[in-house]
Amino acid sequence: MDGNNEFPHGAGHYDEAALRRWVSEHDKRPGRTAFQRDRARVLHSAALRRLAGKTQVVTPGATAQAWDATPRTRLTHSLECAQVGRELGAALGCDPDLVEAACLAHDLGHPPFGHNGERALDEIAAPCGGFEGNAQSLRLLSRLEPKRFVEEEGGNGVVSVGLNLTRATLDAATKYPWPRGGRPGDPASRKFGVYEDDLPVFEWFRRGAPGRRRCFEAQVMDWSDDVAYSVHDVEDGLHAGHLDPNLLLAEPERREVFAVAAERYAPPDAEEAELAEALDRLLEQEWWPHGYDGTAVAQARLKDATSQLIGRFCLAAEGATRAAYGSGRLTRYAADLVVPRGTRLECDVLKAVADRYVMQRPDQERLRRDQHAVLVELAEALVARAPDGLDPQFRALFTAADDDAARLRVVVDQIASLTDASARRLHARLTGAG
Repeated sequence: MDGNNEFPHGAGHYDEAALRRWVSEHDKRPGRTAFQRDRARVLHSAALRRLAGKTQVVTPGATAQAWDATPRTRLTHSLECAQVGRELGAALGCDPDLVEAACLAHDLGHPPFGHNGERALDEIAAPCGGFEGNAQSLRLLSRLEPKRFVEEEGGNGVVSVGLNLTRATLDAATKYPWPRGGRPGDPASRKFGVYEDDLPVFEWFRRGAPGRRRCFEAQVMDWSDDVAYSVHDVEDGLHAGHLDPNLLLAEPERREVFAVAAERYAPPDAEEAELAEALDRLLEQEWWPHGYDGTAVAQARLKDATSQLIGRFCLAAEGATRAAYGSGRLTRYAADLVVPRGTRLECDVLKAVADRYVMQRPDQERLRRDQHAVLVELAEALVARAPDGLDPQFRALFTAADDDAARLRVVVDQIASLTDASARRLHARLTGAG
């Protein structure tokens, strides 16, 4: 299906092909752009609301200070990413509604328990092609999130086409534009953006794209995601009492941070000395939150530091990209986002700080083992009892599935849709665990 909808007013530098939808439709409110409609659809989706119940880094209620029990969730992270992306994209000439929609959508596929849940579901889903949060996001946008339906060919009923977003928005929301095993230069990578049975819509919106290259808006979304979570995860770690910023001045602690950065975040050729220089550049800033103690003044200084960091990272990318491509509007495949190496390393070091002091706490390993067991046991119970135990939407999909692999994918879709709390409740109900 390659529906041709009208070229809406205000679409700017985006051609008619970028504005097409999988199923052609007419706007009930003329005057809105196609990307304003896309943004509204993601913003009003149930999948976005569910992110409020999915942990970002610090589990709600687990902070050291009783007065601060409101760390970020996947939802608040997505909203903050959207704000960063909208402003950076607009400064570079992208349609701001398009970039905001992509940022709001980028984490929709994350399962309960975050990356730990993602790893558990990848094991569970091995017989049907594995699991990846970014591929799950595309599946939600193009298939699972109830919004638009279309008659199947041959009159065999109706099927969901998800939010039926434009080609440009689906492309912008796709961080990894390749199937499993298709990452350029790294076919063993676990990162991919589309499952086998979602390839038709993927190939439709990627038609004409240069190989595995990401569109410019997706690059803006990805950098906005990096900026938002690297800065805010450190902020949440400080609020929760997990991170003492003075530790970053001690050599043994610094070496541990650099080791995490080198292993998980920084480019392979990054030397420890280069990572140390990146951290020191941040520590030398007059706004860096040295001596954070949780007082009102310290909180205000920390909030200023987060604003300074976001501005620092975004302005560096904007300046370098403008230096490379000039002052015109940069959209789709007309440019690549340029982020200076030093800026990327500063961001990578911040990610490593949050990883070392928040994610690697001793209690987190016990929690991860428990979360893994909950999802594995829940999957086993659902497979054994399905369609009993599935929500009505997934029960119908399970009944209509053609084979065991398709039925397993439905079970995985059901589990991925759950919040942290609802996964535990369903597990307790189906397994009898108290």
